[in-house]
Amino acid sequence: MAGGSFNFHRALLSRLLWPTGILFASTLWLVFSTMLWTTDRANEVAIQHQRARFSASLDRLVERVRLEIGQTLGSTGLEVLMRQPGGPSAGAFELLSNRFRQLDAVLLVAPPFAVRVGVADHARLTADRVPKIRALLEDSVAEAVRSVRLRGEREAGAELKARLLAADDDLYVALALNLQADEVAEDASPLVLALLRKLTPTEIADLAALNGLTGFAVSRDAPDEGLVSVQIAGPPGEPALYLAWQPERPGEAIREDLVPASVIGFCLAALLFGAVAFYLHRVTRDLVRSQTRSQELVGRDPLSGLANRLAFGERLDGDLVEMGTSGRGLAVLFIDLDRFKDVNDTYGHQAGDELIRLVAQRLGSILRPEDTLARFGGDEFAIIQVGIPNVRAAESLARRILDTLTHPFEIAHTQVTVGASIGIALAPENAIDRETLMRLADTALYQAKSEGRNRFSLFQSRMDETIRMRKMVEDDLRDAIQNDGLLLQYQPVYSADGERIVAAEALVRWPHPTKGLISPGQFIAIAEERGLIIPLGEWVLRRACEDGKRWPGLRIAVNVSAIQFRHRSFVESVTRVLESTNFDPGRLELELTEGVVVDDADAAEAAMVDLRALGIHLALDDFGTGYSSLIYLRRFAFDKIKIDRSFLESMEATGESAILVHSIVHLGRALGLTVTAEGVETREQQRFLQALGCHQLQGYLFSKPISAADLDRLIARQNAADASVTNVA
Repeated sequence: MAGGSFNFHRALLSRLLWPTGILFASTLWLVFSTMLWTTDRANEVAIQHQRARFSASLDRLVERVRLEIGQTLGSTGLEVLMRQPGGPSAGAFELLSNRFRQLDAVLLVAPPFAVRVGVADHARLTADRVPKIRALLEDSVAEAVRSVRLRGEREAGAELKARLLAADDDLYVALALNLQADEVAEDASPLVLALLRKLTPTEIADLAALNGLTGFAVSRDAPDEGLVSVQIAGPPGEPALYLAWQPERPGEAIREDLVPASVIGFCLAALLFGAVAFYLHRVTRDLVRSQTRSQELVGRDPLSGLANRLAFGERLDGDLVEMGTSGRGLAVLFIDLDRFKDVNDTYGHQAGDELIRLVAQRLGSILRPEDTLARFGGDEFAIIQVGIPNVRAAESLARRILDTLTHPFEIAHTQVTVGASIGIALAPENAIDRETLMRLADTALYQAKSEGRNRFSLFQSRMDETIRMRKMVEDDLRDAIQNDGLLLQYQPVYSADGERIVAAEALVRWPHPTKGLISPGQFIAIAEERGLIIPLGEWVLRRACEDGKRWPGLRIAVNVSAIQFRHRSFVESVTRVLESTNFDPGRLELELTEGVVVDDADAAEAAMVDLRALGIHLALDDFGTGYSSLIYLRRFAFDKIKIDRSFLESMEATGESAILVHSIVHLGRALGLTVTAEGVETREQQRFLQALGCHQLQGYLFSKPISAADLDRLIARQNAADASVTNVA
């Protein structure tokens, strides 16, 4: 059990920690990912902003150069060049070159596409630089020509176009101006003035400083990874020039600020996760303990500590499976304590609980470790005896149980003695499934109780019929009582000479629709056990009183069950029946057995006094079969005693039974009681009883139990015979 609980605890904790751990890890990953993404995004935004700001500064520098050159061009008189036939002369070109000495080169393109390059300061333009400069200027000219053709610029002195270009390691501002007023044809050579001005390193450095660029450098090589650059195009076929610098990275600063907080947060998260894990460990441990305790409580009887019915059934299922492999049988024993109710009533429920615990200890002491002992509730116990070779092993255990429970128990400083009734069912002889075995053991237990208690009974197939009868009685008898489905017969009681009917005993019969006529011996005891005897007895009494009104002067005898008589409202129910039927109480005779007064003599005496006050006669039935009848005759005011039929069955004129009958008759007569003998079947018995002085006789010699209609005819014949005798006299 402990190992199973540990494994369950570990599995439950694992199932709880995995989701929790994944949740914590996902949360941390989301936080760190968000931080990284945010800082990277901040870096990207800063770099884009710095590049855009630097590019805008370059544009402003180029614009400033353009404005400067444009002011100079405005005072040159370019219209003179335009009026010269055949294009500008060499002198005009020289004039322009001299006027633009702040420029590095001037290119004039004139029809028929004569291109000349003039250099203002040859010291600033080496010979190897001339082709590259020319290429830059030609590129500017080509851009200007495209501008003219695409946008249709026809006015001389149109807007001066400026571009930033690169050659080798230098930056130049290339300017182009259309000098031709007419539209340029596709095959015509336009008149374009191209100018070139180099940006000084100071201008570039100032520009970088103005934008706060760190590590600024101008290079023809692609910048290293991590640097930001602006690419400046060169002449066709030439590499571009890169303006690179170390970018601003505010995300790094953010990360540096967040690292301590992140470390602290991570530590707090780890502590929180540890706390959660510890809490889950405690919760799961307590849950496992609680579940284990609950399972134990579910499978245990709280009073005795034994297995209960549920655990017993589970264990029996397992033992039956093992029985199939071992080849050895098992026995199921159901045990009921005898006289347990007396202990509860006499000494209280605490004493009863203590008795249950002591019984559990004694039973456990005689069982093997592999056997199972359970308590179903109340005074009901059950045992699974496994691995038995034959029925004798189960019988031997039952005898040991009876022997150990017979010894007195010490309870509340008092010696208490109880017995037990045991029912036994065997597997595989009787059944091989749990439900059937338990049902058969219960059937055998009922049989043991019926046979006198403090004994054991092995299940036999005939017991099933008894159980079915009990079930049928319980289900159908109630309906028969409610729906008037019973039958009442009457056995006449004659005077000792056998000539006159002096009384009639009412006997109930049950004409069952499928079982036929069922005698009282088959259903009265079951009716008493199932609580149906009260409505059954009242039905018999009412019907007997209703029928008895048909026979004036005849006393009607009705048998009363001990359970019925002890009921607190018995006298009231008799009174109610007499009033509702208007039957004369003096003609009613209630036959009581010795068991009526054995259990509670005081209550019985009070009820009998009340009944006699109503005028009802009382008879002690089956007299002579009990051990204390003489005591009751002295204490209770009976009107009649009835000699039990068992004395007549074996009676001989000089036998022991005859002596007993003789004593009973003389005792009754001495006490002034009417003496009636039951079971008279022969003339010899009649003559013997009559000679003894018996007052009334009843038996098959005179009449068997008959219906009310037959009794009508019998009384009618008797009355006719009496009338005939009277007439003769």
